[in-house]
Amino acid sequence: MTDVADPPVSPARVAVVQFDPQVGLDNRAANTDRALSLATRAAQDGATLIVLPELSTTGYSFRDRSEAYEHAEGVPDGATVKAWESFAREHGVHLVGGLAERDGVRLYDTAVLVGPDGYVGRYRKTHLWNREKLWFTPGDLGFPVFETPIGRIGLLICWDIWFPEVPRLLALQGADIICSVNNWVWTPPPIFDETGRCMASYLTMTAAHVNNVFIAAANRVGTDRGARFLGCSLIAGTNGWPIGQVAGAEEETILTADIDIVSARSAPIWNQLNDLVRDRRGDLYDPMLGYTMGQAAPR
Repeated sequence: MTDVADPPVSPARVAVVQFDPQVGLDNRAANTDRALSLATRAAQDGATLIVLPELSTTGYSFRDRSEAYEHAEGVPDGATVKAWESFAREHGVHLVGGLAERDGVRLYDTAVLVGPDGYVGRYRKTHLWNREKLWFTPGDLGFPVFETPIGRIGLLICWDIWFPEVPRLLALQGADIICSVNNWVWTPPPIFDETGRCMASYLTMTAAHVNNVFIAAANRVGTDRGARFLGCSLIAGTNGWPIGQVAGAEEETILTADIDIVSARSAPIWNQLNDLVRDRRGDLYDPMLGYTMGQAAPR
């Protein structure tokens, strides 16, 4: 008798959008329009989950705190989230994107998730990189995982991937897929290996592998007031390997992958004797790493 694979429970075409947003109030409309133009191409190609880069509407390189404030807006009541909601409703998709959020006197580097029914939730960047610390407040929402019709979605932002606790805590809370919005910048060399992948590519692949979770990582390209960005967007499978190609360092592009999102829930069972969740030594350390802003999801 031939084994027949189970039909997909939550089939999705995931798309990550890599493009070049520019800082400056005069560029905000163009940034938003370009992002949604590329997202429209992805949706027309069948994408049902689309991921944009970090700070995709504002660009990255603010001159000072005052300029960062000028670029920021409310969530979910600001114009950008409203535009994303309209897009998601029109195309029947889920969309994740990064923006500068203003909440009272505080600024946050924020990722927002919207769907066909509107606003779903937000994540505020926990680990701030370099000069981000001079205008953004570290995130105060923990690491939420959002229940959606297509599966459980977790969010992280850029520098967060260097902290293995972040994808681990998202996975422990049941994330089926992690959407990673990024502005990975050039760092001291070597920047790329002989395959053209940067360290952030490997960190993403490793996080997907050790947590057996899909990760859709969207980075930007180009130069923004002297800061240069790495590209290297990718979609990693639950085994860690990229599904398809890793994007180049210069190109504006859209990467897509067809997956069954909730198949991640059985991915930790590797064989008869190895189960990633069961094999963790929770008797030696706190199973949730001391995290108290969420609960472990039952298997």
